Amino acid sequence: MNRRHWLGAASACAAAWPLAGRAQAVSPTPPAAEAANAPASAASGPGPVPGRLAFAELPRPSRMRVSADRIVDITVCTRPFRMAGPRIESQRLHGKTIVHHYGHGGAGWSLSWGSATLGALPLIRAAGARRIAVIGSGAVGLTTARVAQRAGFQVRIYCRERPPEVASTFATGMWSPESRIVAASHASPAFNAMWEGMARHSFKAWQDLLGIAGSPVEWRDGYVLSDTPFEQPLPSHGPATEPDYPELLDLIPDLHPRSRALSPAEHPFPVPHARRFTQMTFNIRPYQRMLLEDFHRDGGEIVTREFTHPRELAALSERTIVNCTGYGARALFGDESLIPVRGQIARLVPQPEVDYMVAWRGHNLMVVPRRDGLLVQAQGEHDFNNADRRVDRTMSEDALRRLAALFV
Repeated sequence: MNRRHWLGAASACAAAWPLAGRAQAVSPTPPAAEAANAPASAASGPGPVPGRLAFAELPRPSRMRVSADRIVDITVCTRPFRMAGPRIESQRLHGKTIVHHYGHGGAGWSLSWGSATLGALPLIRAAGARRIAVIGSGAVGLTTARVAQRAGFQVRIYCRERPPEVASTFATGMWSPESRIVAASHASPAFNAMWEGMARHSFKAWQDLLGIAGSPVEWRDGYVLSDTPFEQPLPSHGPATEPDYPELLDLIPDLHPRSRALSPAEHPFPVPHARRFTQMTFNIRPYQRMLLEDFHRDGGEIVTREFTHPRELAALSERTIVNCTGYGARALFGDESLIPVRGQIARLVPQPEVDYMVAWRGHNLMVVPRRDGLLVQAQGEHDFNNADRRVDRTMSEDALRRLAALFV
């Protein structure tokens, strides 16, 4: 498996293991035992207070029920990647102000609030109109519409597909603000500063959604597993068609809890190396429903319409149009810089007792538990620059066989 494919499959938990040059070996002794065996002079604080309860250990993870007959759906989506990062700029075209806001790769949901607020909204305000149109109802389109409404704009969405048919529905739903957002060769200091601001703003917006009805956002624990030490690079196989990506998570180390190395006695998986991490996840379907309900409550309208040429935008009554068409901008606006990245996910029957994620390094395997099922992500060697949205069931069944090996 090409290292770039692994990064694409599990980039959201890249912070779960040490990066090159900062690696730590997995301790063969559990931390609790290390503390018990340490001399008194090495203690970092007072000992246990008599009469107080000790903190409980985390429960052992529940067993995943893994078999092909538990697949209830397989979906394929196309991530809209641009080497230079998202396109966020204004253009005068056919008598309209077009605010382009698309090309977020695999970071659409994660960056949507910050990108809409810090990127698109200033351009919308500069256009001067109070009534605007948003083209597209995916992750970026819906969020941009809500941000504009909160800023006092009257918004109408035009779209060919509505949730849950839009491609954004088929994402894994992990906080992954760096996922295929820009190529390393384009990660300038200016871009990095812009990305950091968007990531921090989005993180705060997602935290404000914790605990509300439908649980649109939750924090979950997970395990990164590896057959080799984490500091040892994965071998590359096949042609290196995909670019390298920058280590953007280094800019926001305070926004994700630190991972911890586990000894073999601290986890049930038949692999020699493991780390436990904590990650933010999204329950996309109830979250989409919430966004739509809030959008309509605040006076928003949705019109089903497909555009095949920018000239058709001239017929709209709105003078400011926000283009949030994602990969669709390649055909509609001729943006040949958009590169499709194929992604396939199998959804298994929900297991409410399974509340942890699994990423198996080097095995092209990522599992995310959601309210609507266990999502098993698999990628192929030729997913980069691949717009084929046909389901390959064999790919998902192979991923399930690899997953089943962890529960022998």
